[in-house]
Amino acid sequence: MSRFGAHIDSILETMPDTPGVYQFFNKTEQIIYVGKAKNLKKRVYSYFVKENHENGKTILLIKNIADIKYVVVETEQDALLLENTLIKKHQPRYNVLLKDDKTFPWICIKKERFPRVFLTRKLIKDGSQYFGPYTSVKMIYTLIELIQGLFKLRNCNFVLTEENIAKKKFRVCLEYHVGNCLGPCEGLQSESSYGEGMQQIKDILKGNINTVINYLENIMNAHAQKFEFEKAQQIKEKIDSLENYKSKSVVVHPSIHNVDVFTIIDKGNSAYVNFLKIINGCIIQAHTSELKEVRRVAG
Repeated sequence: MSRFGAHIDSILETMPDTPGVYQFFNKTEQIIYVGKAKNLKKRVYSYFVKENHENGKTILLIKNIADIKYVVVETEQDALLLENTLIKKHQPRYNVLLKDDKTFPWICIKKERFPRVFLTRKLIKDGSQYFGPYTSVKMIYTLIELIQGLFKLRNCNFVLTEENIAKKKFRVCLEYHVGNCLGPCEGLQSESSYGEGMQQIKDILKGNINTVINYLENIMNAHAQKFEFEKAQQIKEKIDSLENYKSKSVVVHPSIHNVDVFTIIDKGNSAYVNFLKIINGCIIQAHTSELKEVRRVAG
């Protein structure tokens, strides 16, 4: 490894065995590659120990690496999301994938009377609330299905103003007849009744689901005490689904607009300073520096 220089060697020696995102820089301090890893140390180390890389692009990449920076995250999913954000922001020369306009999906709670909850890939600043992004579309559909089953939300795009409902402009659809909606379009459900579950929905999407689980457990126990075991079992299945859904990414959040975040970890003779720059809810720059204590010898 010595042929890559003392600076690169020192970074590789201190890199942690944790999930994260790594960035390669050239001599002019430009980002030339961004990658994710389940194990940062093993993944980045592998670039410098393979004598014969089959891919010509990789060979050229390695020759141009002058510096390495990395960000430690909690999970592989967070690494994937952060990698996506950084590649789209910096468009590194040696990244082939993830440079297009595709992005990860969000769950939107629309700002409107009788709010809809749906998947979207576009964030519109109209007062709606967005949760995510998520790395799995399947997970979003499972989550939305769970929410709709718990709270009977509408999925139509009718403009349900008080005036429109009073004039009876709309009629209940099949979703009402099969029990998936309570008919707010015909005034069969009040706005306050509809809104009772919205805070619990937000708690689920934020990852604060213990309150919701406790709420459902009370309902389940009430059914059990009345010997309504079939209904109790249905609630239990929903509780199990919530228990299985515990992971929530904290890499980005749309409510954070323009923030610089610094953290310092003191390790005795050394300290580590981490810097994150967040614009419109996305981490667009990240850097960790090591500061070593300098001891002066009295002369």
